[in-house]
Amino acid sequence: MRLPAPFVSVVMPVRNALPFLDESIGSILGQTHAGLELVIRDDASTDGSVDVLRRWSRRDPRVRLYEGTEVLGPAGNSNWVVRAARGELVARMDADDISHPDRLRRQLRVLSADPGVVLVGTLCDGIDARTRTVRGRDRWRLAHPGWGPPFPHGSVLFRREVFDRIGGYRESCDYWEDNDLMLRFAAAGRVVVLPDQLYRFRFHGSSTRAATTQQRMETAIARMMDCHDAMDRGEPYEPLLAGAPGPVRGSVSPRVLFCIGAPRMWAGHSPGILRRLVAHGGLRWNRESAAALAWAALATAAPRLLRRTLATRARLRDRRMADRFPDHVPCEWPARPLLAGMVPLPPGADTDPVLRADGPDAPLPRPGPRALGV
Repeated sequence: MRLPAPFVSVVMPVRNALPFLDESIGSILGQTHAGLELVIRDDASTDGSVDVLRRWSRRDPRVRLYEGTEVLGPAGNSNWVVRAARGELVARMDADDISHPDRLRRQLRVLSADPGVVLVGTLCDGIDARTRTVRGRDRWRLAHPGWGPPFPHGSVLFRREVFDRIGGYRESCDYWEDNDLMLRFAAAGRVVVLPDQLYRFRFHGSSTRAATTQQRMETAIARMMDCHDAMDRGEPYEPLLAGAPGPVRGSVSPRVLFCIGAPRMWAGHSPGILRRLVAHGGLRWNRESAAALAWAALATAAPRLLRRTLATRARLRDRRMADRFPDHVPCEWPARPLLAGMVPLPPGADTDPVLRADGPDAPLPRPGPRALGV
């Protein structure tokens, strides 16, 4: 069957996504860009998600539903739906979030304007389980570089050929497989961000991350942060991924606990880390430990006050960045240069001209955030 151009395959891995599926699916099928399919694989859900998915697949022929009987996990299920996609352009959609009606059209315009752009993400606002906005977008993150992308995973549109070439999602990075994938996309071409709020990211207590055991999540986040630290030193992080990660023993870094507790706080719950932080948080006499302890204590004692304070701070610093990162003008990520070999790519994946360097330590051509003139 000949597909209309530009045709987009929107992929949605699902695992126990009630009660948010209707809003999520409806936001994709209501896009202003009509040439799309929605590829869904249910990862053996136990909450009745598959019944909702069946209703949507009967209602709209653009929905292609696959019902899994085996739990593949975050990385495995994500790879599965991309492999099932028919389009050369693939958009991710998370089963509990909401896309702006014009999201795909706006992203396609950026991707079509420059063949060197391999992935487009967008900024978002944060919503809770009742779809109330709990925090707005924060363009400040575009000006303060980090190895974690400033856009949510579910907001991305990418070239399928590049995804295949760099190896897709990796199970060795489960629960931060999105961050690892974004870094490898950035090593294979240009990753850009639309500063507009074209996505609504949901914080809630039943998300995949929230449902993961504390120990597994601490282990995964600690490994991710170790990899970020290696990149800060200009070193490759692939050696850190060898073998299955062992559980975190002894003290746990305060920043690991903060990363786990923050989504719970934005969802309206206690972050549940204060006791763990005091007993095993590896606290020291430094600013990081003091800030983590103060945050955890306030989030436990007065979570609403902390949410309002942090939301106000995000809104104010976003406004300060409005002139530097105006709406509709994409900018590049990451702002810091990636050194050749820093990000792991499979053999043969470095055929794109952007990857060629004059020597093993030569930086890749990755400028800081700037307007792309699209």
